[in-house]
Amino acid sequence: MSGRAAARATAAPSTSSRLNIISIVTDDQAPWAMGASGNQEIRTPNMDRLAREGARFVNAFVSTPVCSPSRASFLTGLYSTQLGITDWISPQEADAGLGLPPGVVTWPEILRQHGYATALVGKWHLGTKPQFHPRMRGFDHFFGFLEGGNRPMNPTLEVRGSNQTLKGSLPDLLTDDALRFVEAHRSQPFALLLHFRAPHMPFGPVPEQDQASVKGLDPSIPSVPGLDVEQVKEATREYYASVHSIDRNLGRLLEKLEQLGLDDKTIVLFTSDHGYNLGHHGLWSKGNAFSITGGVRGPTRPNMFEESIRVPLLIRWPGVVEPGTAIERMVTQVDTLASVLGMLGIPLPEALRQEGRDFSQLLRGELSDWPTTVFGQYDLHNSGLAYMRMARTAQWKLVRHYYANFLDELYHLEKDPTEMTNLYRNPEYQQIRQELEGQLLEWQRSIGDPVLSRSPQRPWH
Repeated sequence: MSGRAAARATAAPSTSSRLNIISIVTDDQAPWAMGASGNQEIRTPNMDRLAREGARFVNAFVSTPVCSPSRASFLTGLYSTQLGITDWISPQEADAGLGLPPGVVTWPEILRQHGYATALVGKWHLGTKPQFHPRMRGFDHFFGFLEGGNRPMNPTLEVRGSNQTLKGSLPDLLTDDALRFVEAHRSQPFALLLHFRAPHMPFGPVPEQDQASVKGLDPSIPSVPGLDVEQVKEATREYYASVHSIDRNLGRLLEKLEQLGLDDKTIVLFTSDHGYNLGHHGLWSKGNAFSITGGVRGPTRPNMFEESIRVPLLIRWPGVVEPGTAIERMVTQVDTLASVLGMLGIPLPEALRQEGRDFSQLLRGELSDWPTTVFGQYDLHNSGLAYMRMARTAQWKLVRHYYANFLDELYHLEKDPTEMTNLYRNPEYQQIRQELEGQLLEWQRSIGDPVLSRSPQRPWH
């Protein structure tokens, strides 16, 4: 259930023996947009290299399929309602003072306390007020942007404390700074968080070498009635080119580690803040996706579909992870804090509440008792309204829609991986539904889910 009982290391290793860690987080990248996941049309040689040289988590998920709450959980090991960040932080909410709550501990903050140089390069999206600035949340160095959006070309970035408009591609500029940080801290333990905005919309423009990666491509797209095929194919090409801009820069970073002799001293973690739909289910975007059937933008469809909650997760851990490892156990971004500390041999602070588990034991190849259910929540309130709670096992997915009637969902993932047939009201599966509802309710109570205190019980849901 909770990771509060996760094993704590007895002592941190000496500074000279510590590994560095680089965390790369993309924005809106589904695992289907990566060659290592079986997509033979997209060009991601460096992501594929990480999978060959390290481990690929086949079943990695996020608990909330939009950016701000997912990123907050990634840094803290807590769920979105525990943090008060339940949807992406809009500019209006940021101006009103919403952000990552002061006093909540992040894993870069813990690493800094243990002698690591820490940097965030790229997207923050966890508050714009001074008390939420990355320099106040565990980072020695920040180069990037505080809000959620930016231009993919010639962006405005915070550089040494002031905003400047820079010329060039945003992924290239962010990677340039990441390389400078690695070079400057080559002789001490460092934690670099390189958080891209790509492949978030707008997908372009991108540099010519990235556009060339999709030249002449006729991409496969979901077979969904009502899709404008040419619209989705063109968007897919643009999306793939944006992903390539990340992959190309990942290659630059891996090359720098080799040049500096740091590749065998650095853990590289690659993931995304959530997945993405591009025609899947007739939708475009993530947990707050909108309909595109008929070639026009339709209403929002709040969802916890697989395409929205699944993410790529690759980890290269030199000397520990067997190259080409594929891990089937289910993990989420809530597990990141405990797992980063576990990989680096740093103990969890005794009083620190954690909802995640340390998956470093899975990377070591240690078979152990591991949860067979993952949970999720999404309180959509920007451009729509929904209060969703999810329980997912290897075979089944339950999604409850609070404050609404007749919207609850149950899918038999083993037989229906594309989630086309909602079995919630099918009497044949009532026992399974009730078992999952019991698990979900137990989890909700364990985290103090506020939806329970506000929602009336309705026997007809």
